[in-house]
This record gives sequence, structure tokens and C-alpha cells, in this order.
Amino acid sequence: MADIINPPMEQLQDLEYCIDSNPPWAETIILAFQNYILMLGTTVMIPAALVPLMGGSDGDKIRVIQTLLFVSGINTLLQALFGTRLPAVVGGSSAYLVPILYIIEDSSLQQITEPHERFLHSMRATQGALIVAASLQIILGYSQVWGLFSRFFSPLGMAPVVGLVGLGLFERGFPVVGNCIEIGIPMLLLVIGLSQYLKHIRPFKDVPIFERFPVLICVTIIWAYSHVLTAGGAYKNRRNVTQVSCRTDRANLIYDAPWFKFPYPLQWGAPTFSAGHSFAMMSAVLVSMIESTGAYQAASRLAIATPPPAYVLSRGIGWQGIGILLDGLFGTLTGSTVSVENVGLLGLTRVGSRRVVQISAGFMIFFATMGKFGALFASIPFPIFAALYCVLFGLVASVGLSFLQFTNMNSMRNLFILGISLFLGISVPQYFNNFWLTAHHGAVHTRAGWFDAFLNTIFASPPTVGLIVAVVLDNTLEVEKSKKDRGMPWWVKFRTFRGDNRNEEFYTLPFNLNRFFPPT
Repeated sequence: MADIINPPMEQLQDLEYCIDSNPPWAETIILAFQNYILMLGTTVMIPAALVPLMGGSDGDKIRVIQTLLFVSGINTLLQALFGTRLPAVVGGSSAYLVPILYIIEDSSLQQITEPHERFLHSMRATQGALIVAASLQIILGYSQVWGLFSRFFSPLGMAPVVGLVGLGLFERGFPVVGNCIEIGIPMLLLVIGLSQYLKHIRPFKDVPIFERFPVLICVTIIWAYSHVLTAGGAYKNRRNVTQVSCRTDRANLIYDAPWFKFPYPLQWGAPTFSAGHSFAMMSAVLVSMIESTGAYQAASRLAIATPPPAYVLSRGIGWQGIGILLDGLFGTLTGSTVSVENVGLLGLTRVGSRRVVQISAGFMIFFATMGKFGALFASIPFPIFAALYCVLFGLVASVGLSFLQFTNMNSMRNLFILGISLFLGISVPQYFNNFWLTAHHGAVHTRAGWFDAFLNTIFASPPTVGLIVAVVLDNTLEVEKSKKDRGMPWWVKFRTFRGDNRNEEFYTLPFNLNRFFPPT
């Protein structure tokens, strides 16, 4: 029996660079560019879906993509420098889709007949809602309320939440790969083959290029392959979903992109404010906070850092609120959250360096202003990204489940909480999302649209449902006599900044700013 027991390990053992260690400069820059390429999938997907519904043109679409990319770079840099300081890319969030659709479908906006005018008014209404909703996250972060709430977390409670951060995005995985099998399947097989089976092959000196740069290598090969298929007429007379998913010449992004465009605040005009829009948007802010909390826990583990203490978690949530405020001022169309795919990339490349993410933020800002070049990379077919998501989201989910090593999985109490949290975390959002496909409205459908959007957003998020179920059950079922089973003896030292000596190494602010903002 002793031969098959693996003792719990506080830190993952197979990673080569932790949060404070850095690869050589050339390797760091290429890794940073790889992070930039990966985050383009979501950055393009959200505006591509929403801008046409608002009445916007292809030119409006590329401006929104540039703006979202630009602000994502700023937010990533702020988070890596002054927020949690974890190597986490901050990008656009799909959690905001339901409130944004509620705003777009507002009768006062639908009455505008001229498409571009309707786009501008819809954008300004979205900006106003984001600006007001950002105040909620800023208050919850900097008041330390979110940190106080995190005292109810445990390894048992965090395992399903982090797991659902990855598993909950399954619809962006193989269902999208299936829209273009001829490029999606080869991409999936190539990523697995290079990153796992060929990772020890080092054709250039001591750099394991297949393990370090699988995204860049695979995207380049399959993107070129998709160009060949497009040029060869493989998609002529195919159904529209195949044309949109597979072709490399359908996005019109490069043609409509300016050579140079610098996004600036209030570029769409003065924001407009509505109480109903703002209240609906607050639900997405709450969801993005929960999803980011789970992503931060995964990022800390993949960067060989300690779980972020309550003070650091609150600081990160506060800076994320400032990021959403910037989203509203610049007009990115959606709010911000931690990019789950980029968290998974830390594990795939075995590089958890903070510097890599900071430099990737520079790439985001640079290519957001150089319109044609940014649009070139943004025209990569989405099934290529979906194949990557199959690997990266699964990796994040497994990191969440690794927290279970600190709990007693022979306890029926723990098995019950874990099982029901995971099942309801997938089942409940699926129920809510199915309503959009069949009835074209959410499961909650009353005369108060803001109320519908609020509840439909909350219960359409797998990590949010998982957190509600796991935290409530974990803190009400046999709490006192289950402390060891829940993993609290290991977890409790990470609640405070000074609970573990390593926290100071990982999370201290740069430029000696801790003198002015001491940990509480």
C-alpha cells in the first residue's frame, strides 16, 4: 500500500520557471508573443458576435476589437504590477453577453432606424452601464469585503469552482471544433503531439521548442493549411457556418482596419446612463469576480506561488474593477476578467513567469494601435483556437481538482459536496443557456428586463453556481468536526499576508509601494 501513496504537494513539481524566475530574454519575448496570439480568440469572438446586432459595420467591428485589445494590455499590465501580481492575462469576458444583449434589445435603441446611429447609442449605453457597475467591484475589492468573504473558502470549496472555470467553457471547445473538422481536428492532434509526445526533442541547443512554443508552431502550421484549403476552393458551395468558421478570407478585418489607430477614452461619444442597464451589468461584474477568483487560484498553483491571501485577492479584484471602469471609458463593449486559456498556457509551457505576461501586455497595446498587423492575426479561424481550448481549459480544470489532495476524499460528506457542486455547476447553466436556443430569451422571463438579465447571468455561469453550492454546503454541513477533512489546517495559513513567509516574496508590490499600502 505504501508504494501507491503520493503525499500532498503544496507546489507543482514539473514547472521550470516560477512567478519570480525568468527564461532567457529571447525565449521570454517569444513566449509573450504566444500569450498575445492565444488571447486573440476571445478578443475577436465577442465583438464579432455583438457588433452586427448593434447595427455596426465591419469597420466598427475592427475598431471595437482594437479597443478591447488595447485596454486588455493596460489591464494586464496593471494586474501584473499592482493587482494580484500573478502571471494572469486580463481580457474580454463572455460573462457580460446577457446584460449587453438586454441593452441592445432595449426598445428605445431598437427604434433607431439608421444602423450606425443605433450602434453608437447602444455602445454609449453599454459604456454607461459598465462605468456604474465597475464601482461595485472597486468597492468590494478595496474595502476588503471580497477578502472577508474568501474566509469561507476551503480546498474542498475551491476545487469545484476552479474545476468549473475550465469545464464550464466546454461549449467553446469541441462543439466549435466540429464547425470545421478539417482544421480543428488536425490542430487538436498536433498540439497534443508536440506538447506531450515530442516535448523532449530539442533541435535547437537546450530549448525544448515543442514544449515551450506549441501554440505558435501549431497555429502557424494549421493557419497555413487553412489558407491552402481556402485558396483551393475547398469551401465553395458549403453551408454558411462552415464558410464563416473555416475560411481565412471571410473576416474582412484586414481590409477595414486602418494602418494606425490609437484608441482613446470616450471615442464613441459621451456614455448614457440607465438604472436598469447598470443593475443588469452588476450581475456580470459579480460573475467575473467569481470566475477571476478561481482563475487566480489556478494561476498561483501553475506559477509555483502560494494561494493568494485575502488581502492580495481583494487588491486584485479592486484593480480589476478599475479595469472595467477603463472598459467603460474606452468603449470595449464588454467587461474584463482573467483569460482562462492563458492560465492554462502556464501549465502547457511549464513557464509561470510574471515577466512573460507583462511583455505580452506590450504586444497587445502595440498591435492594437497598428491596425493592419493586428487584424492579420485576428483573422485566424476560430476553430483553431477552439482546438487549443480543448487542451487548455481541461488543464485548468485539472489544476482545480488538484486541491482535493489536501482534503479527505474518503469522507462521504466531502464526496457529496464535491459531486453536487460539480454536477449542478454544469447542469444549471446548461438549463439556462438552452432557453436562449429554444425560446430566444432566458429562463427567467418577467416584465422587468433588468431583473431577468441579472438572474439569467448569475445562473448561466458554471463557476458561480458551483461557488454558491460548494461554499454554502461546506460551511453548513458538520463544519466543526470536519476541519481536517475540508483541508483547513493547510489552507488557513494562506488567509493572511503574513501567514506564510513566501507571500512576501510572491505578492509584495514593486517600487517599495508596500510602505504606503501595507497589507492588512
